[in-house]
Order: sequence, then C-alpha cells, then structure tokens
Amino acid sequence: METSKQKIIGEKGLVVLIALLSAFVPLSTDLYLPALPTMSANFGVGPERTNLTLTMFFVFYALGTLIWGPLSDLYGRKPILVIGLSLYIAASLACVFVGSIDALIIFRIFQAIGGSAAGAVATAIVKDSYHGKKRLSILAIVQSMVLISPAVAPVLGAFLLQVMSWRGVFMTLTGIGVLALLGSLLFTETILERNTGSLLPSMLRLGHVLKNRGFAMLLIIFSIGSLSTMAFVASSTYIYQEGFHLSGQSYSLYFSLNAVGLILGPMIFLRLSNRVHSETIIRACYIIIAIGGMLVCLVGGLQPWIFALCMLPVSTAGSCFRSPATNMLLEQQKGDSGAVSSLMSCTAMLMGSLGTLIISQPWNNMIMALGIMIISTASIALIAWPFVIKRTIRLPGLKEQTLQAVEIEAK
Repeated sequence: METSKQKIIGEKGLVVLIALLSAFVPLSTDLYLPALPTMSANFGVGPERTNLTLTMFFVFYALGTLIWGPLSDLYGRKPILVIGLSLYIAASLACVFVGSIDALIIFRIFQAIGGSAAGAVATAIVKDSYHGKKRLSILAIVQSMVLISPAVAPVLGAFLLQVMSWRGVFMTLTGIGVLALLGSLLFTETILERNTGSLLPSMLRLGHVLKNRGFAMLLIIFSIGSLSTMAFVASSTYIYQEGFHLSGQSYSLYFSLNAVGLILGPMIFLRLSNRVHSETIIRACYIIIAIGGMLVCLVGGLQPWIFALCMLPVSTAGSCFRSPATNMLLEQQKGDSGAVSSLMSCTAMLMGSLGTLIISQPWNNMIMALGIMIISTASIALIAWPFVIKRTIRLPGLKEQTLQAVEIEAK
C-alpha cells in the first residue's frame, strides 16, 4: 500500500508533516535548554526545580499519547491532530506570560498533553500509509529530518536569548504549533478502517496490544535507552555551562556537534541496511553505545570537547538503530496503529522522565553518573537481546533461511 493521496500537501508534504509532528519533543525541550540556568536564577530556584519543567513534560506527554492514539483509531487522525495542536498552541502562549516556576510547570503539562497528540498520530500515519521497505525508508528519512531539530534548536535558543528573554523561546514554540496546525488542516485523512464502538473499548485496545508478547518485550528493550538519552538532554546544559563554565552560545555549539551524530545515524543505517540485517545493526549499535559510556566515565570530564566526542558515538549509534527498531515494533501488531504508536511514545517518554529524575539528583560527579547510566542501559539491552529476539513474532527483512534458524533456536 502506498501513501494515501494527499490532494493538497502531496506525498513530499506528508513526509515533511510527519517529520514536524515527530519533532515536537526535541523542539519543545531542546529549544529552551540554554535558558535553564537563567530561568533558575530568575525564579530563585535550584536546577532540580527548574528541571521539573522537563520531567513533567515527559511524564504528561507519555500519558497523553495513551489517550490520543486510541482516539485517533476511533475518530481519525486529523480531528485528533487539530484538537491536540490547538491545546499545545494555547499552553505555549500561556508559558510566555507566567510569573512563577509553578505556573510554568502547570502550563508545560498542558503543552505536553497537547503536543502528545502530534507524536501519537505521526507514527500511526506512517503505518497507515506505508509498508515493507518503503516504510523503513520513510522512517529513516523522517528520523533524519526530525533529528535536525536537536542540532538547530539549542543554537536557535541561544540566539533568541541574546535578543530576548526566555519567554521569547515559548513564543517561538507557539509559532511552531501554529505551523503544524496549518499543515494538519490541509492534511487528508489516512486511516482506512476506524475502530467501532465507544471510547472505553478503544482504550482497552492498549491492553490487547500489550498481550502481544513479541511487541511488549521489544517495547521494553528499545525504550530502556531513553533513560540515558533524556538524562543527557537534561544534564547537558549544566555539564557544559556550570561544569565546564561555557557560555550559552558555546554550549549550544557543543550540543549541536553532538546532534550531528543524531542526523548521521539514520543515513548510516540506510547505507548498511542493503548489506547487513537490521538485527545485526541493532546489536552493534548497543555495543558502540556501551563503549561510548565507558569513555564518558574515563575521560569525559577532562575537557568539553572531549566530553562531546565521547558522546558522539553514543548519539550516532542510538539514532542509527531507531528506524529499524520502530519498524520491528510496528511489524509485531496488525491493526490498532494508534494504540501501537501510543504505547511506543508513552514508554519512551516515561523512561525518559525517569532518566531526568535520576540525573537531576545532587551527584558529586554528573558526568560519571551519566556515563554509568549509558553503560547500564546498553548492557541491559545487550544481555536481554538474545532472549527477546527468539520470541518476536516478525523479524522484518530476514532471509528465509535466517528466519528458519531463529525459529529452530527458539524451539
């Protein structure tokens, strides 16, 4: 099945819209990372309090996806996008005018709930519109486009802070929400068969999907990495600005250097996928991540450029296997695209919020704590992978003889 005909935005426009919707998390977090120390000073609170604007965003973004995904299976992708993005715009605008850190946390919660509609529906649209190798290619292309935002967002945020206060960052997010809403209004519905019945049975489809053992096991193993990924996002501004005493502008450049790896990852996967099976690529990426974590522990605290170079293979490998991991998860379940997308987003965000809470504790050496988290998450995935892969229902792209070997080994 090819993409449903998009009468107004076209196929290329659909890919761009999916990328924009998928980028709401990095845009809503990375854009204001350079402002976190300034916000702590303005509100007279410590970093652990200011970091709640990140942690609560992740938590409620995760919970929001559990609602929007099944709703989109019931009512369609387009109406859910319009409602969710409208809430995101209103909450983003409210963040501009807050007078306390508590008010900012509250409106960040509403911002997360609205923005989670975009994340939940984006992956569902991909599953609605593509299959097979086409889907894998689209996922890699979208991932490359999405990961431009971590490279650009901190630089743009640092630039905005030079010409306006941190409130201008949230005004920018309001504009991004408006742009996504316009694209959604021009978008042609992609769901072919909607769930029937009321809201409660649609929500119960989440439990039905989780009963799929292959999906549930892969979901856990692929989501564990979000612990260290979000821990790096939350701690990076303090490591560079307070630990290495860099300016916000310098921090944004170092963060962008690391984000180059995020952009290169999907491109590397596309190159390798023609010769190497996705399962092998995923395992190799976990090994590289573990090695990168060791380097962070051993030499990451010497210089900011050394820390950035140590994190580079971690980010590159993490983004390299994201597309095949997403495709492998989608292949485990027929139908219930919204519920599948919701569970994927929710689990990743919950793990991410846990990662931010862990790294926000008063560690004596934040770089060492981050390195240990990276090693631990990669090691858990590597140890669990052989047991998980034996029980997956579908392994996309396996040659027939390889599939038979896996089935024999599983017995």
